[in-house]
Amino acid sequence: MLLLIDVGNTNTVFALYEGRGALGQWRLSTNRDRTAEEYAATLIQLMALDGHDRRDVEAVLIASVVPQAVLPLRWMSRDFFGRTAFVVGEDVEVPIQNRLPNPKEAGADRLVNALAAVVRYGPPLIVVDFGTATTFDIVDREGAFIGGVIAPGVNLSLEALHHNAAKLPRIAVQAPGSVIGKGTVHAMQAGVYYGYIGLVDGLVERIQTEYGQAMRVIATGGLAKLFVKGCRSIAQVDPDLTMAGLMEIFERDPARIRADRPPQGRTT
Repeated sequence: MLLLIDVGNTNTVFALYEGRGALGQWRLSTNRDRTAEEYAATLIQLMALDGHDRRDVEAVLIASVVPQAVLPLRWMSRDFFGRTAFVVGEDVEVPIQNRLPNPKEAGADRLVNALAAVVRYGPPLIVVDFGTATTFDIVDREGAFIGGVIAPGVNLSLEALHHNAAKLPRIAVQAPGSVIGKGTVHAMQAGVYYGYIGLVDGLVERIQTEYGQAMRVIATGGLAKLFVKGCRSIAQVDPDLTMAGLMEIFERDPARIRADRPPQGRTT
């Protein structure tokens, strides 16, 4: 079995695969202070509840935008799964051409998503990821990552409203029945929902105008299914894009990533 780990700013997702088949997926809140033992205790128990044994894991591959989480996850892999974890951007590169002036500025998750989108849908395209930040990643007609846009995420915007405006409550994201709010909560929901629809459609239009060609738009992230209903620019929702990208990376060099069992001990 292959264990894939996607560490985002808000959530960390663990997924087990056998070949191309997904066996299970589990989500934890991202905690920069979580130890290897805490990761292992939770993950091994969740796996066992679904009938999976940690001893069957043959390889571990990690994509992370949270540097503090990488070392505990390496230790978890070594000490509890008996495997050397490979980290995207450190131990293995994303096989996609990166044309940024400073290629290291592109987060691992953005490159992984772009790779998966190219393989599944073909270039040119825009990947819109509704995560902690709402990101727009652009792949040109040659399949190269050429840049993107980063905007505040939906939940981040709602938290900012709640914390910085004394009378505004914390609310859940949902599509309101109308754009004209009939109360505070309704008005906030309308502002966030229709505001982000306008943001997505407006930025996609500007990106395509600047690029000079229509581009297929793929959405991913936890809120993608909610916003696709209102966004005229989104052609497809793919909730497992990051995992698909990690699988592509693994299949380019499975022998290397399926490493021999390392010695135990935290010497590195």
